[in-house]
Amino acid sequence: MARIFLLIFVWILSALSLLKAQTTQNFSLSGKVDSDKVNQMEINLFDSENKLIKTEIADNKGNFVFTDLISGNYSIKINKNGTEAYKADNISVSGNTALPSIQLNEKMIEGVTITKTKPYIERQEGKMILNVENSIASTGNSAFEVLEKAPGVKIDNNDNISLRGKGNLLVQIDGKNTPMTGTDLANYLRGIPSASVEKVEFITNPSSKYDASGTSIINIKLKKDQRKGTNGSISTSLGTGRFIKNNNNFSINHRNKKVNVFANYSFAYREFFNHLMLDRNFYTNTIFEKAYVQDNFLKMNFRNHIAKAGMDYYMNDKNILGFSVGFISNKFDPTGDNSSVILGSDHLPTGTFTTQNRTRNHWKNTSINLNHKYTIDSLGSELTTDFDYINYSNTSLQNFDTRNYDVNGNLSPSAPDNPNPYLLKGDIGGNLNIFSLKSDFTKALKNDWKLEGGVKTSLVKADNDLKFFNVSLGDPVLDETKTNHYIYEENINAIYGNVSKKWKKFSTNFGLRLENTNVKGTQITTNQVNKKNYTQLFPSAVFSYDITEKSNLEVNFSRRITRPSYNQLNPFKFYLDPTTYRAGNPDLNPQTTMNYELTYSLSNKYFATLSYSKTSDNITEVIKPVVEDGKNITVQTNENLNSASYFGLNLIAPFKIATWWDMNNSANFYYGSYTGNVSGTQINNKGNFTFSLNSINSFKLGNGFTAELTGNYQAREVYAYMDVQPIWFLNIGAQKKFKNNSTLKLAFNDVFFTSNPKARTTFNNYVENFVVERDSRVITLSYTYNFGSSKSGQPRKTGGAEDLKQRIGNG
Repeated sequence: MARIFLLIFVWILSALSLLKAQTTQNFSLSGKVDSDKVNQMEINLFDSENKLIKTEIADNKGNFVFTDLISGNYSIKINKNGTEAYKADNISVSGNTALPSIQLNEKMIEGVTITKTKPYIERQEGKMILNVENSIASTGNSAFEVLEKAPGVKIDNNDNISLRGKGNLLVQIDGKNTPMTGTDLANYLRGIPSASVEKVEFITNPSSKYDASGTSIINIKLKKDQRKGTNGSISTSLGTGRFIKNNNNFSINHRNKKVNVFANYSFAYREFFNHLMLDRNFYTNTIFEKAYVQDNFLKMNFRNHIAKAGMDYYMNDKNILGFSVGFISNKFDPTGDNSSVILGSDHLPTGTFTTQNRTRNHWKNTSINLNHKYTIDSLGSELTTDFDYINYSNTSLQNFDTRNYDVNGNLSPSAPDNPNPYLLKGDIGGNLNIFSLKSDFTKALKNDWKLEGGVKTSLVKADNDLKFFNVSLGDPVLDETKTNHYIYEENINAIYGNVSKKWKKFSTNFGLRLENTNVKGTQITTNQVNKKNYTQLFPSAVFSYDITEKSNLEVNFSRRITRPSYNQLNPFKFYLDPTTYRAGNPDLNPQTTMNYELTYSLSNKYFATLSYSKTSDNITEVIKPVVEDGKNITVQTNENLNSASYFGLNLIAPFKIATWWDMNNSANFYYGSYTGNVSGTQINNKGNFTFSLNSINSFKLGNGFTAELTGNYQAREVYAYMDVQPIWFLNIGAQKKFKNNSTLKLAFNDVFFTSNPKARTTFNNYVENFVVERDSRVITLSYTYNFGSSKSGQPRKTGGAEDLKQRIGNG
């Protein structure tokens, strides 16, 4: 199959090369800056869509020239010391063109610096963007907490992330998928300090150019300085809630005409807790049988190191070679204490039990990227190639101590088949290797036509070896009911094509992606093998119409797939206590979703989006009751529901209340319904209408001082078998910018300690109520110092493992 894709791609390249030969025209645009301050003058050329095409540096006489242009309209901006000194629009190029002598604003060049702060929320090219580096409330947080407080984002008690009511998202770091879900993904994001995050992109309806995985995409983009010269930043923060939190970050970048070298390092020490309170009720034919009233307190201390370095080499005007290497080390030692009261059929206590969990975890991640970019012409035609190798490894040493007591608090008698205390040790090791190779081709043609195509192949192998030993009687005895060795292998081959056209007021984009998937899961312990092979098509389309100069209407749709994560397929049982465990489902099928959106925008500031999604075989996390060896057990797992439907309206409305007060508001109204059967409980179109509101207020106080007030409210939501209660929080903060390019910030998050999820899960013979408390009320002081040049450069996107790094963790 991969060879067929390669042959098709070569054929596409050959055909487009013929088109290139017929359409490419080579013209030049030259000029001269009339100024005695032309040293390192930066001239930027933009196309008719205001996209940066090229950057040139004027010589000592002020001369500059842009070559290899095709006919069209362009604009020029000239910068000096980071300040715009000249701008010219609607420059028509239909042959070799020489501009008249350019006169600059000399006063501006003398050192007046004009800066414009990006809004916290903005929308660009179908993405909602959260500019984290401009948020005071994000100070001293982790990437997980940034997401937790983002508009439209909800995280449940098992750390599953949903966006505008839709789960099974694809979470990326710099365009590369994180190979984790649930708690594992949450712990990974908790180790990334917010000081290293530039922005978060929310792509609710990706085109065929993107990997087909996930109902939507959340891309966390880390900071990478693209300015010319030598630049960098140093930041540190110290915060405290119930426990202490410290983040430190250093980044440096050097760029000249030929080379761009960058490196960054961050260290975070964060103590965190998760307090889960449960009330579990078991029934037989609707008659109450027993209950567990449980209190689980988990404390973790993250020691996280993140390092990344790389280089881009500009061989000539057409070729750029680049590489990057990254390393992450995350150590955390959870200490969990669980106490449970057992209630009989008369609702009176019949006994208690406690479980202590002492664990030492070490997760490591190494990544290597090699990339090449060939620029075909100045209008955006290019060929890019990326190779990625990514390794994830983890070790975990676990110790469980469970003790049973009678109703009087005395230790219950021990038996050979039921020792008391019951001591369990776990030795868990995991290793994941990802290889990915992709190539993307973009060709700009006459009359604003554009063609895009690409191929991708990836290989994944995950090896998880878990050994548990019963040490209740002193000597360790292998517990074969809990020990497991699971190997997962996956190969995905993909090819896509997009064609787009722009008219004066109307534009359209059609795309089609084909993905062939081959997976094999091997349960070594039980000799169980599961294989699945399938090939599917993923179409997408966008229609955009400019109603007026300031208003636009856009319609788009796409088909998406969510494949089960590696651990969602692993049938091994992970125990929380003797009555609760988490297990994968080897029979889990991928879910497919059709997304439709209608977006109206005004002045590129106000947005209203109507959306509808229909999902088949919806992957849903459930907490269901089972009976094992005559005992009532609660299992956290994933099941395929028959279908899920979603209707939504999303609004973004910024307002300028006064010259010193900016308000950025967003609202999300939606209705989700679910149909399926789990544990003998049938639901039909179960759901409710709900909404979330978010308001971010920024205040300019003068003399470099600003303040920020953020409020968020999420109404009650019914998610399949779970009924989640309303939740809200309030954040405040202030900052001072100094003339030496440094900033001091003070933030106080979740002032009233109200962002604690509460919910009820209901099946025919089981009802569970839970409340989760986290260390969310935190006050943080941070300091950042920026140094170096202010000359801008053009960022470059690299990386080809976008669909792989998401799916290793918990289900």
